Amino acid sequence: MGGLKVLLTNSTLDLRAGSELYVRDLALGLLRRGHTPVAYSTRVGEVGRELRRATVPVVEDLRRVGSPPDIIHGQHHAETMTALLHFRDVPAVFFCHGWLPPEEAPPHFPRILRYVAVDDTCRDRLVCEHGIAEERVRVQLNFVDLERFPLRPPLPSRPRRALVFSNYANEATHLPAVRAACARAGLTLDVMGRRSGQPCDEPEKSLGRYDLVFAKGRSALEALAVGAAVVLCDEAGSGPLVTSQEVARLRRLNFGIRALRKEASAEALSSEIARYDAADAAEVSRLIRARAGLEDTLDEIITLYEEVIAEHRAAGPTDADTEGRAVADYLRWAQTDIWRERESFKNSAVIRLRDRLLAAPLLGPTARALARRLSR
Repeated sequence: MGGLKVLLTNSTLDLRAGSELYVRDLALGLLRRGHTPVAYSTRVGEVGRELRRATVPVVEDLRRVGSPPDIIHGQHHAETMTALLHFRDVPAVFFCHGWLPPEEAPPHFPRILRYVAVDDTCRDRLVCEHGIAEERVRVQLNFVDLERFPLRPPLPSRPRRALVFSNYANEATHLPAVRAACARAGLTLDVMGRRSGQPCDEPEKSLGRYDLVFAKGRSALEALAVGAAVVLCDEAGSGPLVTSQEVARLRRLNFGIRALRKEASAEALSSEIARYDAADAAEVSRLIRARAGLEDTLDEIITLYEEVIAEHRAAGPTDADTEGRAVADYLRWAQTDIWRERESFKNSAVIRLRDRLLAAPLLGPTARALARRLSR
């Protein structure tokens, strides 16, 4: 069979969330181009089943992969290291998708020849917190599948329908502030996302019905591609309405945590809603569709794969003692630094809110269930 055999790792292939959907879209794109993607995770659910229906092999045990891949596309350190140790002479690239999650921390290993950050924030995590050499790091900005998310009809001059598009939105996070701001502006508001009890497997079929979307990260990018106006907002805080003057800067932040500088209050959100401009939103969408499409990103990632494979072949096999010491360092790191990062993550605002809810003596079953969801 022609093309590259690419092993893609991720901690889960279950819920429809950021890195899981990145693997899905990348695997489907590679398959369309004649390559052979194989997805590996020890927790396979919704996204894994979707990939299998599309004839992408999905495994929970690497012993089921009968021949080695040409390259490992690593996401999440434990799964990446598992793949590297199982396939002893295969090079890897490691992709970092987040600033906070401990599983996004990069492992150091001789056969990881490149590290890829999906935005400038993640690039700083790789270089400034984990000692990855700058020359081995690339920023590959996030993408959107333009065929999956087609352009909607032109926006009205004044917004009528709004959407909170987030798996983290519920009554304990930013949803009440968005609801209050929309009520002030006379907007009808819907919510789409898992924690609100309104999960959506195919957001591409719904986004075109909304004029204004409150979202961050991948969700914001998808809404912008469809043609909605977008106010950056999530449980971490709120940011600006995405305008044509700001879209390039905000995309380099993946419309994420560094852009959410304000508290998600009704007042802050109301001021951003007031900036709605249908013509400018159309220009933002044009720019996103011109610069952030999946196909161009596939070109760049495949070129990176080929570059890494060629570099590994030219260098020859890595010394076994060198790899052994790297494994020992990884295990030491996993027992110390990673646990410290987990403690920091547990002390984040969302987890503290969860703990307060669980400790409240008068909470009923519904509120307790909501609190427990915050820990997932």
